[in-house]
Amino acid sequence: MDEKRIIACLDIKDGAVVKGVNFVNLKEVGDPLELGAWYEASGADELAMLDITATVEGRATFASLVEAMRAHVRMPITVGGGIKCVDDAARLFDCGASTVSVGSQAILTPALLSDLSHTFGSERIICAIDVKRTPDSRWRVVSRGGRSETSLDCIAWAREVASRGAGEILLTSMDCDGEKGGFDIALYQAVGEAVEIPITASGGAGKMEHFAEVFKETAVSAALGASIFHFREVEIATLKIFLSQCGIPMRNRT
Repeated sequence: MDEKRIIACLDIKDGAVVKGVNFVNLKEVGDPLELGAWYEASGADELAMLDITATVEGRATFASLVEAMRAHVRMPITVGGGIKCVDDAARLFDCGASTVSVGSQAILTPALLSDLSHTFGSERIICAIDVKRTPDSRWRVVSRGGRSETSLDCIAWAREVASRGAGEILLTSMDCDGEKGGFDIALYQAVGEAVEIPITASGGAGKMEHFAEVFKETAVSAALGASIFHFREVEIATLKIFLSQCGIPMRNRT
């Protein structure tokens, strides 16, 4: 059985870490460099830095923040937000990103995934897929931080991004985001059956048992948390011990 990963996520707006519920009502949480250092010490396997504003004006500032974070931590860093072309990704790799994540732009220009994979290797390219449940309990892809609905079916889109060279999917349930009621298990089961690339579960973590549930009942490779970690409701080191005791093989960061 593959070793599972715990990912800490920093949603960044105007240089500060923020968190909301269902992608709205954002509140400032803290300084990204301080939180990054905390997660490094706490044993997080990876750090995700997502620029949720992703404006052209703020791109240089965010890149500088990525560079500063790389100087602070040794763990892998996934960076997302505002990547519209190969040059944008190259700049973030130069600043220290280990992998890059594209979401809304991949919907607008699916060939971007192929271009990125061809240039940097699929193992460095993640496609972020945000979804909302439909009344008939399917999942529809949303974009622009949940502000725009698309006609894309989640399962079909997951298959397409995998075929275009994405090496991993960061899959977020907008309905569960910030609710702390648990991951959408059916979502991860369905997408996991549709694609063979790794999936990171995002949205809904509220207690340690939720992580155990998603790892035991689905094939996800990693689970991501934000507010549950930011506010010290669960310590990552304690979580990894708990999951190991549940018989879930955890990655030990070297």
